[in-house]
Amino acid sequence: MGGNLIYYAIVFLIVAIVAAALGFGGVAGTAISGAHLLLMVAVVFIVVGLLAGVLRRGV
Repeated sequence: MGGNLIYYAIVFLIVAIVAAALGFGGVAGTAISGAHLLLMVAVVFIVVGLLAGVLRRGV
C-alpha cells in the first residue's frame, strides 16, 4: 500500500511543478499539499509495517 501512495505523491508533485510553471499558483499549492500528505501517510504505513514485522519475529 505504501508504494501506491508514493506513486500518487510523485504524480501530485509533477502536477504541482507543471502548474507552477504555467502560472497556476493555487493549483500548484494544492497539489503540493496533497503530495506532502500522501508522502507522510506512506511513511507512517511503512514504519508501522516494519515495526509489525520486527515484533512478529520476536526480535
